[in-house]
Amino acid sequence: MAKDLYDWDPENEAQWNATGKKIATRNLWISIPALLCGFAVWLYWGIITVQMINLGYPFEKSQLFTLAAIAGLTGATLRIPSTFFIRLAGGRNTIFLTTALLIIPALGTGFLLQNPDTPLWQFQLMALLSGIGGGNFSASMSNISFFYPKKVQGYSLGMNAGLGNFGVTTMQIVIPLVMTVGMFGGTALTLKATSGTLIGKIAAGTDTYLHNAGFIWAAVLIPIVIAVWIGMNNIKAAHVSPNIKSPIGAFAKILGMLLIGFVTATFGLWLMLPADVGGSGWMVSKWIVLPIVIVLTVVALRMIPGAIGQSLKHQYQIFNNKHTWAMTIIYTMTFGSFIGYAVAFGLAIKVIFGFQHIMVDGVMTHDTLNPDGPSALMFAWTGPFIGALIRPLGGMVSDKIGGAKVTQIISFIMVISALGVAYFMKQAYVSETPQEYFVPFLILFLILFAATGIGNGSTFKTIAVVFDKEQAGPVLGWTAAIAAYGAFIIPKVFGEQIKATTPEYALYGFAAFYVLCIIINWWFYLRPNAYVKNP
Repeated sequence: MAKDLYDWDPENEAQWNATGKKIATRNLWISIPALLCGFAVWLYWGIITVQMINLGYPFEKSQLFTLAAIAGLTGATLRIPSTFFIRLAGGRNTIFLTTALLIIPALGTGFLLQNPDTPLWQFQLMALLSGIGGGNFSASMSNISFFYPKKVQGYSLGMNAGLGNFGVTTMQIVIPLVMTVGMFGGTALTLKATSGTLIGKIAAGTDTYLHNAGFIWAAVLIPIVIAVWIGMNNIKAAHVSPNIKSPIGAFAKILGMLLIGFVTATFGLWLMLPADVGGSGWMVSKWIVLPIVIVLTVVALRMIPGAIGQSLKHQYQIFNNKHTWAMTIIYTMTFGSFIGYAVAFGLAIKVIFGFQHIMVDGVMTHDTLNPDGPSALMFAWTGPFIGALIRPLGGMVSDKIGGAKVTQIISFIMVISALGVAYFMKQAYVSETPQEYFVPFLILFLILFAATGIGNGSTFKTIAVVFDKEQAGPVLGWTAAIAAYGAFIIPKVFGEQIKATTPEYALYGFAAFYVLCIIINWWFYLRPNAYVKNP
């Protein structure tokens, strides 16, 4: 088992060249697959729900959208406590426990998917638990930030986030493939509509093993959890985790803080969801619920007594820094867009291009299957793949020319791409042959994904330069937590606008937000006399 590190200073070039780089590299390359599985389990509802439609599970489309939304809200909320885990519990302890916990929703989802008559609330419970995978990002990024010197923070954080985000793409490729083989036993279900994989379409009437979508991740997670415990380090230096003692005590802190996140997220979901899917029926606006959930979580964590509360009080000093709030908004533009589009992309393809939009008695209908429509499962992986693959490039370019400059360039690209996607979505959603608009829709969406990936890498660089070593880790975790609400907001907005038959309005709103981010980035980091010039 790797030893705890008591004397760790990556800015000390002699130490870095002698032993530091080797230790940091080992931790990074164990962290990446652990984070990859976190993303996979968190976001697999975007693929599972598409296949549930193809298999004829007895749920409305709007009900299936709630599964991705529940996972999105929970995963984002759990990032708030996860932001502070490293200082309280240590890197190895944190990554080990939070990665091991993913096995619970993976196994549970596999068991429930074997029976199409499973009640919706049980799937909702698994979606809630899969949010653990979303929370892991903040802890993982905070942990890796402590291992590397500032000169390569763009690269190291870009690699961890970029390759970790490959969990989205990996999941979107692996799940459709493993569903074709009875590798974990169980009874096959029969497709009622055409499905697909990376290599082609699968005809209706074919047997499929949807439960493999959960079981495959449980199988993959076991060796990764072992590798985390054996190969990763806790840094017990004064500026990282000076007060951690036994792993059991560290685990108790993590579980208690995660419980707070689960309670506040569940309360938010209850306020917002309709009564027929387990909510209060009050249908409180998401724009009201999100601030309530965030504030309740932050306040509840701060009320923890003893050493944990004192440590959080110290770490909460990031909220007194104006750059924390600027970077929270900018990071939401990049990562929030990436993760939200990744969740919604496949289901949007299915709903917009998989059905013919026909006028009947003066009313536009959207329920006729389109035999010439693209398979959502064949294309859903492409956007997240490009966004994740290109992310380290964003970090490396930013190391050379400055993070704010790169962010500004990609922000303009995001505005133009979003408006283009909106145009072709609008055309497709009123057409009997929507597939005619699919290619330009796909190309522009892929450009949008690429821009989010590059911008995500550039924001890592900005944070690493603007904040000192002690604050950079918590700030990375906090900004990632708020940005992760994109996994809730974007599919929720898409679902609402699709129901209103105006899906293009979703992209108009996102484009307007990107314009706001352009102004903020310019004011803080690019204008003459900026607070920090092009960090």
